[in-house]
Amino acid sequence: MKNFLDDNFLLDTCRAQELYHGFVKNLPIIDYHNHLPPDQIARDTKYDNLGQLWLGGDHYKWRAMRAHGVDEKYITGDASDKEKFLKWAETVPYTLRNPLYHWTHLELQRYFGITELLSPKTAESIYEQANEQIKSPGFTARGLLKRMNVEVICTTDDPIDSLENHQHFAKEGTSIKMLPAFRPDKAMNANDTIALNSYISKLEEVTDRSIVRFQDYLDSLKQRHDFFAACGCSVSDHGLEYMYTEAYTDAEIDAVFNKIRTGKQPAAEEVLKFKSALLLYFAEWDHEKDWVQQYHLGPLRNNNTRMLQAKGGDTGHDSIGDFKQAQALSCFLDRLDSRGKLAKTILYNLNPADNELFAAMAGNFNDGSVKGKIQFGSAWWFLDQKDGMTRQMNALSNVGLISNFVGMLTDSRSFLSFPRHEYFRRLVCDLFGGEIERGELPDDIEWIGKIIADISYYNAREYFRFY
Repeated sequence: MKNFLDDNFLLDTCRAQELYHGFVKNLPIIDYHNHLPPDQIARDTKYDNLGQLWLGGDHYKWRAMRAHGVDEKYITGDASDKEKFLKWAETVPYTLRNPLYHWTHLELQRYFGITELLSPKTAESIYEQANEQIKSPGFTARGLLKRMNVEVICTTDDPIDSLENHQHFAKEGTSIKMLPAFRPDKAMNANDTIALNSYISKLEEVTDRSIVRFQDYLDSLKQRHDFFAACGCSVSDHGLEYMYTEAYTDAEIDAVFNKIRTGKQPAAEEVLKFKSALLLYFAEWDHEKDWVQQYHLGPLRNNNTRMLQAKGGDTGHDSIGDFKQAQALSCFLDRLDSRGKLAKTILYNLNPADNELFAAMAGNFNDGSVKGKIQFGSAWWFLDQKDGMTRQMNALSNVGLISNFVGMLTDSRSFLSFPRHEYFRRLVCDLFGGEIERGELPDDIEWIGKIIADISYYNAREYFRFY
């Protein structure tokens, strides 16, 4: 019997172990999509304790605590950091077979060298051990990134963001690159006229221009897109239920925008046309600048109205949606490809039933101009766990070329989440190593080691060109 989280964790064969330890274990990390707060990196924030560092903003843990019967006071409420940590420690033993059990103990080991299992019995000791280390210089925001050999991170930023934290950080010339990603979801939110008009007012302030017509709106957003590029941005990102591809005319979009500016709520069909128009413009701007565009598709957000009103979004009340994806996704990519304006694109699905669909769709629009131009992205959100990652990689292998895959990202708000890259790399090695042992792949360790190193690091380095 193997020991829990030993050196060969998740590596079930000798060849898997050889691949991991010999080819990928020490590679740097390019985390091209996350939700880390740029201000904390720019200021090199020092944290007070493990509860503050570990539990703030982590809705994965919050969901588990709610499921275990923990009162909201100890999750997002006014309990102390230590009280919240102790409630998390009570929950952890009951997370067996949930990826949180692995991640929790990987994070304790990799950041703090703590190998004890977290439980109510060990909670006080672990809290004190970690807090002693957190006081040292190596446990600031940047120190935590360096500890995991993070080379590049791309945050997620709204078009109206000043990017002052990115600019300040870039001037320091540190070994870590922090770059913004253009995320214009709020700019498309015609479902809520009040919120969108408030957003437009802020955009007017940021761009110092009046926005009356739709063309004014486009010009202002394009100005921000240009500004992001000037600040080193080369990646965009969208979080959508599905791709918006309603047919529309310019006159129709002008009319919808006029309705929004006069405080009237557009009809459902008009909202879709408005979103469809903006999505196409954003994609064309990405192509002009040779950016990589990312589309996260499939979540059903804010299911719990009571908790949305009490706590807001991104607090652990979203789920997997069952939207129809194929036709709209094909239409969107084809429109851009037909115009010669399809940028490098990464497609992420949240419903595992759509794995083969997304892998096949990506293959429709690879044109030989760029290796792996259209990517079936890494298993995301509810799927970034052992089974979900393996199924995504198998679908990509069977329908496309996993050898061109740009690999893992954290999609996280936590500075302690980077062992997820290790988790992913171990699973890749186990997948290939097992097939070598079974004679399904040749025993060419050097070539297969190179392929796995490419998936883990080098493909992303070449694809994004952050350097």
